[in-house]
Amino acid sequence: MQLIKVAAAILNQTPLDWEQNTQNIIEAINNARNQGVSLLCLPELCITGYGCEDAFYAPNTCAQALEVLVKILPHTQGMVVSVGLPLFVQNQLFNTACLIVNGKVAGFVAKKFLAGQGIHYEQRWFKAWKSGEITTIQLPEMLGGAEVKVGDVYFDIGGVKIGYEICEDAWVANRPGRDLYKYGIDILLNPSASHFAFGKLEIRKRFVLEGSRAFGVSYIYANLLGNEAGRAIYDGGALVATNGEMIATGKRFSYANWEVTTTTIDIELTRLAQIQNQIPFDTADDYRHRVQCDFTYPECAPMLPHLEQEAWEKSPFIKEEEFSRAVSLALFDYMRKSFSRGFVVSLSGGADSAAVAALCYLLIELGIENVGATYFLNKLGHVKALAQLDQSSANLPHQIAQQLITCAYQATRNSGKVTLNAAAKLAKGIGSEFHELDVEPLRENYVSMVSKAIGRPLTWEQDDITLQNIQARLRSPGIWMFANLKGALLLSTSNRSEAAVGYATMDGDTSGGVSPIAGIDKAFLRQWLRWLQNDGLTLATPDQKLTLPALELVNNQQPTAELRPQDSHQTDEGDLMPYDLLDDIEEHAIRDKRTPLECLTMLKASYSQYEVAQLKTWTDKFFKLWCRNQWKRERYAPSFHLDDKNLDPKTWCRFPILSGGFKKELAEMWAHG
Repeated sequence: MQLIKVAAAILNQTPLDWEQNTQNIIEAINNARNQGVSLLCLPELCITGYGCEDAFYAPNTCAQALEVLVKILPHTQGMVVSVGLPLFVQNQLFNTACLIVNGKVAGFVAKKFLAGQGIHYEQRWFKAWKSGEITTIQLPEMLGGAEVKVGDVYFDIGGVKIGYEICEDAWVANRPGRDLYKYGIDILLNPSASHFAFGKLEIRKRFVLEGSRAFGVSYIYANLLGNEAGRAIYDGGALVATNGEMIATGKRFSYANWEVTTTTIDIELTRLAQIQNQIPFDTADDYRHRVQCDFTYPECAPMLPHLEQEAWEKSPFIKEEEFSRAVSLALFDYMRKSFSRGFVVSLSGGADSAAVAALCYLLIELGIENVGATYFLNKLGHVKALAQLDQSSANLPHQIAQQLITCAYQATRNSGKVTLNAAAKLAKGIGSEFHELDVEPLRENYVSMVSKAIGRPLTWEQDDITLQNIQARLRSPGIWMFANLKGALLLSTSNRSEAAVGYATMDGDTSGGVSPIAGIDKAFLRQWLRWLQNDGLTLATPDQKLTLPALELVNNQQPTAELRPQDSHQTDEGDLMPYDLLDDIEEHAIRDKRTPLECLTMLKASYSQYEVAQLKTWTDKFFKLWCRNQWKRERYAPSFHLDDKNLDPKTWCRFPILSGGFKKELAEMWAHG
């Protein structure tokens, strides 16, 4: 038996942050070395960061990446290390993985299949490498000046054959592993930048397991971690499989800068599988594709499968758990990478703002539980007030929240005691700073001023939208003042359901630098809030829960904007339609691109409790509001991607600001019996 100790690392990188990215890489390499690792796989484009956008065009980006590679090389003595970076070849830019052997560059493999769906836009910057093509480049003197192969190559390192599938390569039908199989590859490396989405981990596990089984290899998968560039959240989750069996899994949603997942693989065991699979001899090798290097793998002891699955991963509420951890980590990284000194939330007492405030608090609890108070606070070293806290205090999370979270309830004459009490109770429950502001005099001044200008009083019968919107907009300056005073990040509180139909006031409740819940629907948010109040997050053990009982008053009320007089009994669903139905129309119409009539057909099957005429009215309303409000979605603050239904027009769902508004299609729907 030939045992090799291998590892996959997850890294929390930042685009163009050369110093911190380099430090994370080197620390991960050193940690792997201390564990006796011979072969380490690091994530895709981990030197530059994956989300550099048009900065990839800058020659300096590639030049700096090579300079970082120079710094990494001395730390790889006695190891085989894969690291990702962009590379210019013949005046074209490629997404490559560099294999380093014993401190020297052995060669570069270029990505063949570029991600171009959803948030991905790789074809804008990179060229896909053509299968079977190989070229050579001469390394700059700082990297030794040698001539190395680039492209569709594999590596024979000390008699062990190593090939690559770079992220998207493994997600396509014609994956490179199928060609590498004929060369008798022993190990497949997959350096990835695979963003989080609900349930996506299981898909990754399937292609890792199936690749290892079908090709008779050990498969090593490494991923990015955290909020790298603003919108995408990376959950980490390193994976190692052999012959169709998962032998190591790593943490997800870690608050650390890096994590290394280590195990041992048996080369002879995978070769046995290939022998039994009977690889055709006439295609057993192609020396043109091979890069050969001497290397001696040190002896190592076998390790039992290390399937690190934290208690929460087994929760029956896995979507709620993933949502809590994904958005909390994203907010934490956004805060520290933007050097903001906390968060400011206009806390209305309703579901949306309550969810945002709760997520701000959860990042404190989860961060301390994950990496400990000292490490957590060190990562927020720019917030000087935190240095004075007693880390041994049992009330430390609330003390941190007092410094990081500022909430303000802003009342007009249309606000009620119910929402005020709900906001105050939640703020106390999470330990945040809380202010109650009376903005009614501002409302009265604006209404009086405009009434005088137009020569008539503004009335609810004639000026409903105008009178609603001024209340939302006049709450913006005050909450921005708190953000300025604190040097903190103002969080917008609009959700995806409302973004779809424009049920938000521009420069009002859309004000903010980040919109953390604009990627999730209102029906799920309400369900999540009830779960967080009563069931809660699973911590170290299944019976150890983190709940927020202070959400009770929020959850006991129907969502309402409170922008009309109280005797109108305004509710969000009364203004729009039932949220679950709205979300289904959005899914059918926007994600699945169905016509109004096709949407109606789907709704009739799912919502038989409603008359067809009512379903037509709601469908008509959705399509008209969707088209009318694209301009609002264009102006939303950046949101986080959580599933395949995001409406962000800059990275996911493009739609014309001006359009025909589905007039013909809606007419066909109404004409249909």
